[in-house]
Amino acid sequence: MIKYPIVRPVLPELEKYQQYIKSVFDNVWLTNAGPLHQELERRLAEYLGVKHLMLVSNGTLALQVAYRALNLGERVITTPFSFAATASSLAWQNHSCQFVDIDKASLNIDPDCISDELADSCDGVVATHVFGNPCDVEKLESLSRKHKLKVIYDAAHAFGCKYKGESILNWGDASTLSLHATKIFHTVEGGAIIFKHEADLIKAKQLINFGFDGKQYPELVGINAKLNETNAAMGLALLDDIEARQSHRIACVNAYQERLADEFEFQRWARDSSVNGAYMPVLCRSEQELLQLMPLLTESGIQTRRYFYPSLSEVPCYGMQGDTPIANEISRRVLCLPLYADITSDDVEDICLLVKRALRAVR
Repeated sequence: MIKYPIVRPVLPELEKYQQYIKSVFDNVWLTNAGPLHQELERRLAEYLGVKHLMLVSNGTLALQVAYRALNLGERVITTPFSFAATASSLAWQNHSCQFVDIDKASLNIDPDCISDELADSCDGVVATHVFGNPCDVEKLESLSRKHKLKVIYDAAHAFGCKYKGESILNWGDASTLSLHATKIFHTVEGGAIIFKHEADLIKAKQLINFGFDGKQYPELVGINAKLNETNAAMGLALLDDIEARQSHRIACVNAYQERLADEFEFQRWARDSSVNGAYMPVLCRSEQELLQLMPLLTESGIQTRRYFYPSLSEVPCYGMQGDTPIANEISRRVLCLPLYADITSDDVEDICLLVKRALRAVR
């Protein structure tokens, strides 16, 4: 029996959610940029410290719409160490994934692995802030200027992260968020795109509504990617308490790392950036250790997850383009431990003791 799940969605106070749902019934407006949708967009932009934010129905569509709005070309440089959606969103729209390796400390795409020859042959970069850890955004911006590349950040894990005191979402031509139920902040299913330029935002808003212009004429080839009012209601009900929840998660991450410092390697966080407590990844010594550890932890009631595995550059349907030995090796020994809104400090203490016991059996 699982006592400690890998994740557990956070829910708002029922009364607060019901108040928002009542307004949906009162308004009789269920989708198509209703009043709750508009309110959530405004409040999120203010809270995150960004401009040109728009909501969509999920994080994968956020990526796909961003690519279309920015006219992203065929060949795209991307990371192999990320969730499947990073590569699948590209492949789905017939972009060719050109995988480059990651930095073994940060786990993010390594700009130094992007050669001038590769950059000149590509049209853009899709980089992930892995587990919320900011990429080397300054090097990537320099690269984009030199080679005229569009830069899109998959910021699915980076809600609330800051770099040098400002939102990490302000970097690149666009950044995308996942607002899935397992995230720090969610709308059950949902996503958001933050654009650098207002013109791209305006185009994207047309794209997610079938490409209709103001006269309901399909001026562009569009799609339906709108967030509905009941999802927006969940987001609004959760937003008021986000800071307290995030602080708690950060404290839990710190407790994990303090208690397991002698047992595992941890991801190195970017300088001048804030931790957001999105995930609790650890690096085992080897894949063999990971494979022996997981069933022992399951027996102890601890659910774990290989996140991210496999390396996307080793998946045939994504093209397998690029030499990525570091990402391939890292992906085989990364494991995520339980982390969720209502996990307690005592839970973390218990999990760490059980992990240490299992490691003694393995090592």
